[in-house]
Amino acid sequence: MSDHKDFPTLGEATRVWARIAALSFGGPAGQIAVMHRILVEEKRWLGDGRFLHALNFCMLLPGPEAQQLATYIGWLMHGVKGALMAGLLFILPGILAIMGLSWVYAIWGDVAVVSALFFGLKAAVLAIVLQAVVRVGKRALKNNAMRGLAAASFVAIFAFGVPFPLIVAAAALIGWSGAKAGISAFQGGGGHGSVGKAHVDDSATLLGAEHGDLTSAARAGAFWAGAVALVLWIVPVVALLLLAPDSVFTDIATFFSKLAVLTFGGAYAVLAWVAQEAVGTYGWLEPGEMLDGLGMAETTPGPLIMVLQFVGFMGAFREAGWAMPLLAGTLGGLLTTWVTFAPCFAWIFLGAPFMEGLRSNKALSAALSAVTAAVVGVILNLSIWFAIHVVWREVAMVDAGPLSLELPVMRSIDWIAAALSALALGAVFRLKLGMATVLGGAAVLGLALHLAGWV
Repeated sequence: MSDHKDFPTLGEATRVWARIAALSFGGPAGQIAVMHRILVEEKRWLGDGRFLHALNFCMLLPGPEAQQLATYIGWLMHGVKGALMAGLLFILPGILAIMGLSWVYAIWGDVAVVSALFFGLKAAVLAIVLQAVVRVGKRALKNNAMRGLAAASFVAIFAFGVPFPLIVAAAALIGWSGAKAGISAFQGGGGHGSVGKAHVDDSATLLGAEHGDLTSAARAGAFWAGAVALVLWIVPVVALLLLAPDSVFTDIATFFSKLAVLTFGGAYAVLAWVAQEAVGTYGWLEPGEMLDGLGMAETTPGPLIMVLQFVGFMGAFREAGWAMPLLAGTLGGLLTTWVTFAPCFAWIFLGAPFMEGLRSNKALSAALSAVTAAVVGVILNLSIWFAIHVVWREVAMVDAGPLSLELPVMRSIDWIAAALSALALGAVFRLKLGMATVLGGAAVLGLALHLAGWV
């Protein structure tokens, strides 16, 4: 898309995207920072303006924004081939790592040493989720209207079990309506601010400052690629519904397809819904195992949403009834990844030609801002749900009319887990230690406690 003499070939770009993929640990903030450092500050492929513009566009779409940002920049650089290469490379290390860890967990998860490592990781993950509440809250809760939305979404999901999709839809409608009505609280955008320390002007980069009009060939190529991605996503789901309606694979395909359409607000927000359904409705996992899966995703490269592959793996491993449960689990995990990411490519390809119009739509931006505010409440619910199941051994359901919530049985507190969690919280909030340090330290502590005979 440029005639610049230093414009990289697709092969050269592939090596850069492979490097980004290998360094993409933790949540989206870290992954976006890695991309900015390499693509903007080091390679000068694009400037801050275009990078942030693309990132804010990806925030308007369902799905993991960091993976979609890689896909979109790959498309800007080398068209459909570049998008596929960048997007697939971004998730490939995570697919391989989570699959390997899922096998380890399924075979040796009950082995004391492995169990002790995950015992430590649970405490660290709890602290990291709480950190996400604070980080997203600082960005999203700019006024009382947004704070009210966050509080309402927390009460709705925590105390009344309102489904996550309904919370997202209600928040989007409130934001959209507020903007249309001219209410000042809903006039701000929901986008990211600056990412890097040094500002890089678009005009000093390979892609330049102009977005310009797409050629008809580029527009048609994006639409065709989007249509193919939709077909590749929908056909396997429909086939499973028709051929094996009662199979766990059909449940996996339909449930995670719904998630793919409604994953606004990032992985932590979606995990609240996954925890509700995978643990409560389908019974694929125990609450503590959900935390173990998140620990895997936090410690491996790729988007946090890769934790869904572990959930799909364990669901098929336990429920398929196959003579070879590991094969069933592998297929369940890969199916989950397929129906999670095929739509991500579809949204990018179908939306890319309209990026300018989408980004300048103030009502759409207000809807996104409202959803992001509501997501703060949803993530807070997730952190409390995790805390209840990490620190206490028993929980009790409280039902009174529409009210339905889980509360800990206070006498069942696990003091060692509570102490580990407190240490992890201190490391994150007081000492400001990095994610890798906290996760590694917590895992080592879990192992040390096991060797001492305490867990």
